[in-house]
Amino acid sequence: MKTAFITGITGQDGSYLAEHLLEQGYKVVGMMRRSATPSTARFAAVEDRVEIGHGDLLDQSSLMRLLDEHKPDEIYNLAAQSFVHSSFHEPIHTSDVTGLGVMRMLEAVRLVCPKVRFYQASSSEMFGEVHETPQRETTPFHPRSPYGVAKVYGHWATVNYRESYDMFACSGILFNHESPRRGKEFVTRKISDHVASIVFGEKDQLALGNLDARRDWGFAGDYIRAMHLMLLADTPEDYVISTGTTESVREFCRIAFERVGLNYEDYVVVDPRFFRPAEVELLLGDAAKAKEKLGWEPEVDFRGLVEMMVDADLQTRLDMYKEPTRGFLPDTLKVS
Repeated sequence: MKTAFITGITGQDGSYLAEHLLEQGYKVVGMMRRSATPSTARFAAVEDRVEIGHGDLLDQSSLMRLLDEHKPDEIYNLAAQSFVHSSFHEPIHTSDVTGLGVMRMLEAVRLVCPKVRFYQASSSEMFGEVHETPQRETTPFHPRSPYGVAKVYGHWATVNYRESYDMFACSGILFNHESPRRGKEFVTRKISDHVASIVFGEKDQLALGNLDARRDWGFAGDYIRAMHLMLLADTPEDYVISTGTTESVREFCRIAFERVGLNYEDYVVVDPRFFRPAEVELLLGDAAKAKEKLGWEPEVDFRGLVEMMVDADLQTRLDMYKEPTRGFLPDTLKVS
């Protein structure tokens, strides 16, 4: 039985990846920071099958101890300070965790288990002020946030360790990927959660920033399959993972409110507080390499993703309130 070691297991991607690898017959070890109130809600369905190890990307000794203890076959480094907006307010912390944290993990791998297969979660935010559209593996990076800068550092550190020490280390340059497990601080989940709260009378409006920003949005459950495929490949390479389509925040709102029979223009207001100091206007990925070499294809389209997220937040309210005060519920939802 193979052992997979996942940092960031409490996050969206970590929880989906843990479920996927368990289905594939892996032993899964998840790294968590020690806390008085551990957050395991996202992988609650498989929590009893996941072994937890306490460690921190800020503490290399803890990383070395965990790798020596569990001797994994595969490592998925998903942990990060991953909220772009917060990175402008916490640039040093973001750099230390999201950037230097990768170097600490790579050095721990080199010293403890250099033959392990290592995956680094890179990001489309590295492209920032894009130099070509669509963006592919060869597109130059021009990050527009401290988060993007930190991700570039982690990405090139992974390339450097691969080339310097012959390590099986690769990066997935994942474009925006969402799900009902996305944190509410992210714009997509903020929209879906507010739609549900408006339907059930909790709120009257939704304040957002740049409605015209465009992203290549996919489903996180599809993207974690690509991570696994990268570590099953014969050679370590970096891959762009994306849908190859782009939609605006405005379009996300339109479909989300349309799902409950409402017009987004009646509820969405633009608030300058939510604009970034340096905006990324357009991200669009070209995943041709992943499709050709890994055989990967996304299965959930944009509308399906938006409706999935809205339905999940509606179901949460439905379990609490039983019936909405405005709008209507899709037929797929059930009163518990």
